[in-house]
Amino acid sequence: MTDVFLNNKYTGKVSDPEDFVDKVISSRRMGKLSESINIFHHKKTDQIFVEISGGRPIRPLIVVKDGKPLLSERHIAQLQKGGLTWSDLVKQGVIEYLDAAEEENTLVAFSEEELTKEHTHMEITPLDIFGICTSLVPFGSHNHGVRLNQGSKNQKQSIGFYATNFLVRMDMDVNILHYPQVPLIKSIMHDISEYEKHPSGQNVVVAVMSYEGYNMEDAIIINKGSIERGLGRSSYYRPVIAEELRYSGGLIDEISIPDKDVKGYKSEEDYKFLEGDGIISPEAKVEEGHVVIGKVSPPRFLSSLDEYNLTSNVKRESSMTLAHGEHGVVDFVLLTENNEGNKLVQVRLRNMCVPEIGDKFTSRHGQKGVIGLVVPERDMPFSASGVKPDIIFSPHGIPSRMTVSHLMELISGKTAAMAGRFIDATTFSSETEGDIRKELSSLGFRENGTEILYNGHTGKQFKVNIFIGNMYYLKLKHMVANKMHSRARGPIQLLTRQPTEGRAKEGGLRLGEMEKDTFVAHGTSILLKERFDADKTIVPVCESCGVIAIYDARKNRSFCPTCGENVSISNVEISYAFKLLLDELKSLMVYPRMKLKSKY
Repeated sequence: MTDVFLNNKYTGKVSDPEDFVDKVISSRRMGKLSESINIFHHKKTDQIFVEISGGRPIRPLIVVKDGKPLLSERHIAQLQKGGLTWSDLVKQGVIEYLDAAEEENTLVAFSEEELTKEHTHMEITPLDIFGICTSLVPFGSHNHGVRLNQGSKNQKQSIGFYATNFLVRMDMDVNILHYPQVPLIKSIMHDISEYEKHPSGQNVVVAVMSYEGYNMEDAIIINKGSIERGLGRSSYYRPVIAEELRYSGGLIDEISIPDKDVKGYKSEEDYKFLEGDGIISPEAKVEEGHVVIGKVSPPRFLSSLDEYNLTSNVKRESSMTLAHGEHGVVDFVLLTENNEGNKLVQVRLRNMCVPEIGDKFTSRHGQKGVIGLVVPERDMPFSASGVKPDIIFSPHGIPSRMTVSHLMELISGKTAAMAGRFIDATTFSSETEGDIRKELSSLGFRENGTEILYNGHTGKQFKVNIFIGNMYYLKLKHMVANKMHSRARGPIQLLTRQPTEGRAKEGGLRLGEMEKDTFVAHGTSILLKERFDADKTIVPVCESCGVIAIYDARKNRSFCPTCGENVSISNVEISYAFKLLLDELKSLMVYPRMKLKSKY
């Protein structure tokens, strides 16, 4: 007898396991059982597992009987006419959903040509093994698997046209590409996903060559003329939100220009853009420290008596100001109410982002790189017909990465641009390389995609043919202006007295163990000491018992908490984080003792 488990719980035994499994599967195909039920016969342990629980990934496959798929030409014709739907095919048992366990008992064919008598199922399309973003990568079957993954991830980070009503939306962190284009090299997923309604890149001319070493290490050279014509130009939108909160005792925030006697009042310069209602006017140019929405709040802590005699000087300033490094133009102001009925003010800021050295670009094949140099158009290499590349890509990015599809897209893009048509580059079913090369040759170009280029500085012909073509390039949201950061002195944390963390808080740049090793290797010991002085402090230490003494600032004297006053106390320079460690050890009843020695 074979044990049967339902959702991994023992439910009973059956005498004929093969017959039982067949009956469950045929009942599911006839629509008597749910399409999401799956059954798996583990022959080695002679156990049957039936799964009906949620949360399992299940995928559709075409059912095969006697080496022939149940999906016929008649079905396809009806689907195209609209007389049949996907759900109908599932109900008829032509297509069924399998989970990972049931798939163990099947033999799935990749295509109809591979079918044999042993096969039980067939893939609907080989593209089915990819997600949406991965199936947008052109010529994916000519790429290394890791590059497909990276190409998929890079497309998710690209700046595009995410919604047509972006002007009336208050989204948190949004980039909009000014001139988005549809790729010339498409896959079937571009049509299915209606990519032309939300494109996220631009078709550019790319030359594969080095340019005075400025495009080494994956960097790209970009044509300044292309930038001036709008290549890669985008806008960044970010909202500033303020709300009139209600507190206990009937107190409420007030959105207005704070009075001068309010606690925490800034300077008049900071409030200069605010109108009478305390809200900034549209199209005002603001910098860090400027107030966008003026607001005053009641004090944080009130005794019961204070609630009755509130005066303006008790209120505190709580305006919304721009943080360190932020700037922009006020694009849109919205006054509304939230769910609780409180007044809500939303101000959207706008920033224009023009490509500059350090901005990140990528193709759809995971070939990412930052701009290494922006070259004036007159200095760019040019072809005999006067075509100048928008982007110069380093040839060293190809051999080790094995992204053959990157090169195929260049040839195909050139063909598509000259022939005035889209080229199908769906993974596993794309137009063949031979056909594309023949078409390119018939259009009057070399079939291998190379051309004679001339040096932009000297006008002399390059001694080698340069591989050049058209390609779909994406601008990524990682822009150097949002990451560039430095600091000398600034805010410190309350507990450790070390610099705060992060660019928004004007934080320090952490020097870790490995960074320290590089300084040691350079022999720059004084610089290393200075780097580790971020939380330097001077503490009095008792020389007899070795604990940190107490300094009385009023009487200008130090005394030891254990030995008293008549002991020798020395001032020692240590890290405040170390002093904190000693304090924490004391709280654990451990006696940390410092033994002092003379420096000299």
